[in-house]
Amino acid sequence: MSSVPATEKRVLSIDPTHRGFGYVIFEGRERLIDWGVRHVRGQKNKASIAAAGELIGRYRPQIMVLEDVAARDCRRSRRVRELVEALDRYGRERGLTVRKIAQARVKRTFAVSNKARMARAIAARFPELARCLPPERKPWMSEDLRMAMFDAAAMALILFRIKTPSQAGNEAEISRDFSAAFPQ
Repeated sequence: MSSVPATEKRVLSIDPTHRGFGYVIFEGRERLIDWGVRHVRGQKNKASIAAAGELIGRYRPQIMVLEDVAARDCRRSRRVRELVEALDRYGRERGLTVRKIAQARVKRTFAVSNKARMARAIAARFPELARCLPPERKPWMSEDLRMAMFDAAAMALILFRIKTPSQAGNEAEISRDFSAAFPQ
């Protein structure tokens, strides 16, 4: 693999849902080149891997970002955990660098009270995503599937903020960076 910094590489970030997955593809930290939600039917894990394979084939990312489902506070279903592990293997077999980021880290880094505020902050930074913002969720509503796109974007943005391994655990500094970059 080349020595090009992560901030300049093409990154595919995937966030699985119960119906498929949300994804974003960045080229460097400033250029969002594709985003969306893939719905799958039938054998969901197999179909999701095939859909991710299409994205990998089309965009040729160097890095894939996934949720860290091994994190202590991960509340994902067994099927989604298996899917994330299968995507990890699939990516590595194709020469991608795979990075995993826990949802708890996303929450700490963005330092917002809910996912809707995080999504609005991301849409403010990348106006092309504004039309994808789901309506404000009421307590009795299920999470809109488009939120997976914003979760995927949040994980990719965290990857870009981590410049060296020594910064990987410096949540306070990363959180300050995001607070400055994404005012509420």
